[in-house]
Amino acid sequence: MVNVLAFDLGASSGRAVLGSLEGETLAMREIHRFPNDPVQVGNRLHWDILRLWHEVKQGLIKTRQQGFGDIRSLGIDSWAVDFGLLDAKNELLGNPFHYRDSQTNGIMAKAWQEVSQAEIFNRTGIQFLQFNTIYQLYALKQAHSPLLGNAATLLLIPELLRYWLTGRKLSEWTNASTTQLLSAARPEWDAHLLNTLQIPGAIFAPLVAPGTIAGELLPDVAAEVKLPVIPVIAVGEHDTASAVAAVPAGEAPFAYLSCGTWSLIGTEVKTPVLSGRALEFNVTNERGVADTFRLLKNVTGLWLAQECYRTWQKNELGITYGQEAGLIAAVPAFRSVIDPDDAMFAAPADMPRQIQEYCRQSGQPVPESPGELLRCIYQSLALKYRLVLEQLEELSGERFKTLHMVGGGIQNEWLCQATADATGRTVVAGPQEASALGNILMQYIALGHFKDLGQARAAVRRSFPPKEYYPATRQAWDRAYQGFRQVTNL
Repeated sequence: MVNVLAFDLGASSGRAVLGSLEGETLAMREIHRFPNDPVQVGNRLHWDILRLWHEVKQGLIKTRQQGFGDIRSLGIDSWAVDFGLLDAKNELLGNPFHYRDSQTNGIMAKAWQEVSQAEIFNRTGIQFLQFNTIYQLYALKQAHSPLLGNAATLLLIPELLRYWLTGRKLSEWTNASTTQLLSAARPEWDAHLLNTLQIPGAIFAPLVAPGTIAGELLPDVAAEVKLPVIPVIAVGEHDTASAVAAVPAGEAPFAYLSCGTWSLIGTEVKTPVLSGRALEFNVTNERGVADTFRLLKNVTGLWLAQECYRTWQKNELGITYGQEAGLIAAVPAFRSVIDPDDAMFAAPADMPRQIQEYCRQSGQPVPESPGELLRCIYQSLALKYRLVLEQLEELSGERFKTLHMVGGGIQNEWLCQATADATGRTVVAGPQEASALGNILMQYIALGHFKDLGQARAAVRRSFPPKEYYPATRQAWDRAYQGFRQVTNL
């Protein structure tokens, strides 16, 4: 039995997951789970990075306490784009900003006055999102922030935690590519963009490939958690890179949907797609594991429903996830739809009210009950998935008969079936903890227990049988799709 430990940090919670490999069979065991709540201070939104560091150490301690002190390695993956800044003495300069912080509102247009959208896309291949690292840094530059002025090193979230574990400052390129500052042509920081936007290039760490042994547990950390000094591996440190690594596809090419707070829809390609049509569709070419690129699009995902539940809980309505299917079944289909990525939904104080306002402004019936709001959200997500999948097929020249769906969203069986119905493709759902599993796979590859990603994915297929959903009610969904495109102007 070969055990490794994966820390998988999401935008709402984190977990430490033990991976076990016995022969050709994989198993996973959750060791520690903890909340990851953003912290509002005045008008600024931050991550509590020191709490996350504490929870990482707690995960290591609990691993030992639960009888797994023999772990061979560990790795960390997390959400993308956010970062910590260290000064010349390696002291942290403030808590990292949350990607939904307001500092980047309107900042993309200002950056485009310095360098055009087309040039940024041609140089990086990355989707335009206002919270990308490039715009966070440009916002700090425009504000003459002392944080940027005093920074000696920038480390993305998993890199910062890995630095505190190992004392080594390295940037792993699947996550680095999401900054929109990494060259699409080769894994190196784009000096031209940095110089043009007057972002100090010296703060960026050296780049390493996913699967690199990035250091060892520092002796004082090992002593604190009472574990041996073990390798710390730079896995696919962007959680989507890890999730895609765990997609149990036997065919190539394949399409995937990593479904959680965000929905990431894409396919693996060998070279980035940098055409004018790709720019028009605003897709991204993030670096993946095993010398691939992830041609994909970020779509707002279960955030919409999560925020509704947060509002309902605050108002003491007592609505739970277990009631979803019944609430949705009790209301009519296709009464109203939204574009999940409309700016109205980026950071509202009251998501149900914002969805209602969108429907009101677009001349649709206004969803009032929780069931109507949930049906509106999930139908709209499924229809947006179809749109993006068709765009990816156009860009890649492929026709995908199957959509591999991974992540926490596969627990929502109604959404899985709706996705099959809307796209007209068989949805193969699983595994659920894909990011943690991909993290684990990359550790086993680095340690030599799998020769390559193909062998690792074969082990996933054997160990975690998926559930399949077949398309039905196509005519109704086809009509709904046309209405969705008209309402949303997509």
